[in-house]
Amino acid sequence: MSLFPHARRRPAVRCTATAVAVSLALLTAGCGSSGGAGAKPAATASSPEGFPVTVDNCGVRTTFDRPPSRVVTIHQHPAELMLALGLKDRMVGTAFPDSAVLPELRKDFEAIPELAEREPSFEKILDAEPDLVYGGYGSAFDEKEGRSREAFADAGIDTHLNREYCGKDKVTMADTYAEVRTIGKIFGVSDRAEKLVADLENRVGKATSAVSYEEKVPVFVYDSGDKSAFTAGGKGLGTDLIRLAGGENVFGDLDEVFGDVSWEQVVERRPEVIAIYDYAGSGSVEQKEKYLLSRAALADVPAVKNKRFVVLPLTATLVGIRSAYAVDDLARGLHPESFR
Repeated sequence: MSLFPHARRRPAVRCTATAVAVSLALLTAGCGSSGGAGAKPAATASSPEGFPVTVDNCGVRTTFDRPPSRVVTIHQHPAELMLALGLKDRMVGTAFPDSAVLPELRKDFEAIPELAEREPSFEKILDAEPDLVYGGYGSAFDEKEGRSREAFADAGIDTHLNREYCGKDKVTMADTYAEVRTIGKIFGVSDRAEKLVADLENRVGKATSAVSYEEKVPVFVYDSGDKSAFTAGGKGLGTDLIRLAGGENVFGDLDEVFGDVSWEQVVERRPEVIAIYDYAGSGSVEQKEKYLLSRAALADVPAVKNKRFVVLPLTATLVGIRSAYAVDDLARGLHPESFR
């Protein structure tokens, strides 16, 4: 039996850290229903300035003749991104929080109805009467669960999937900035999006500059697992975050977003730091550290021997507002001497 039976809840999708102060003024943008998925309405006198807007997202083209006014977010990182852009008034439901919500956003997040602890059913989402459903993981639109994007389109509801799950070969921080800008465009708040991107870029720049002359530190990402290790591969954002922070993912050659590796492989690659992903259902950080320290086979691995662990909330490693802060957290964990 696995030590962490609920850990692997991210879908096997190709393509796919932590205090953050995101404070933007809440401005009112135009409200109204969005255009149907795939529709291309012409601009009319009633369309807000800058609309209609057409977005190509993971193979689905959607034209919005006005900003969505009733949004359901599935998974935490889309919800936090919307809140950081001052779009609380557009949110009528959310679901599946992975980690503790950022303190600066907690009050607003708690004011939004939680539809389910995990992905809500298609019917539950319909009950909220959304005009847009914004999913974080590919599982948000699981066809087997009746939540396909086509099903929502048939119901007259637009959808948007975080670009991390669009099947790209490799996800980088550039995808985070692009996602923020896309959401800003859809809601007619591109000015806010640009301010947020500038802040994120500035934070990443400061962290990377601080460690630019340091040698790369070998890093092993431990998500979960006992008989084998479930780790971050080279296609996910985590590898780019480690690179920007002055490290090197020892399994960056793994041609997956996440995948299993043997403990023998971990020993062979001798990581000097272990980044532990923290999220509900995967076992506590304390349990994971205790497990790593208890494995006799890992006793001579530098990271274990020296007890060098860096903890990252799972939401900090995804395409969303926290990823820029993950770079800073990682950089401080990998190169503490550069921040004294």
